[in-house]
Amino acid sequence: MTDHPASAVPPRDGNAPRPGPEQPDAARLGNPSFVWRSGQERRLALIERYVSLNDRRVLDLGCGLGEYVRAFARRGAHAFGSDIALDRLVEARERVAKTATTGVDGFMAAAGESLPFRDRSLDVIVLNEVIEHVADDRATLVEIARVLKPGGTCVLYAPNRLYPFETHGIYLRGRYIFGNIPLVNWLPSRLRDRLVPHARAYRHGDWRRLIEDTPLRIVDHTYVYPGFDNIEARSVPLAKAVRAFCYWAEHNPLRRFGLSHLVVLRRDGAAS
Repeated sequence: MTDHPASAVPPRDGNAPRPGPEQPDAARLGNPSFVWRSGQERRLALIERYVSLNDRRVLDLGCGLGEYVRAFARRGAHAFGSDIALDRLVEARERVAKTATTGVDGFMAAAGESLPFRDRSLDVIVLNEVIEHVADDRATLVEIARVLKPGGTCVLYAPNRLYPFETHGIYLRGRYIFGNIPLVNWLPSRLRDRLVPHARAYRHGDWRRLIEDTPLRIVDHTYVYPGFDNIEARSVPLAKAVRAFCYWAEHNPLRRFGLSHLVVLRRDGAAS
């Protein structure tokens, strides 16, 4: 069976549910980071392997409640957040005010396909499990290329089609079931997209097709496993054991079964 192109919204059978404003936010938008935990800290450390945040204009595209925006600001960035969920943006602003975080330059309501920034005005853009939810992932990457400065960097995490669990939940007989559902992403695309019409999952080769004919180029592409903070809340020894195995797997061929792609893109041209 032929897979749908990643640049398109997954095809849906006429009877399959279609995400929209009436759908649960967990399905339509994904769950934001509510608190800062070790998994978020690890992802931030991975970002900083590729780019310095200090004194950079950094956008968290799809910022949710702004946890990463505040973390970027703590690293010395001029940090911005954008999202399409107005209630999340309101809470993000309230969290900044409560914590007296400096370096947060603002939150704005904006879709990834139409960012309210001038051409070549940002140093870094981060998408943390966001691109799978946008209406048009190809258009979002074209827009990212527009607003990045020459030499600027986009770091994105996105669902891996080979990960054994679908973390966005599924629709079954018209009912949304939230949770980690096993083996869904290993199904043929037509069936997988009927169960998960609300979030894409990506294959290894999708990224080159998505950035074709843009000034973006891939400077690194690898895979990461989860932070397992929920397991740690129940059993610290078990979490340590699972982390040890999975983080070991990130450095051998088993990384291809990780939770997420980690893709680092750079805009061609001399850095300013």
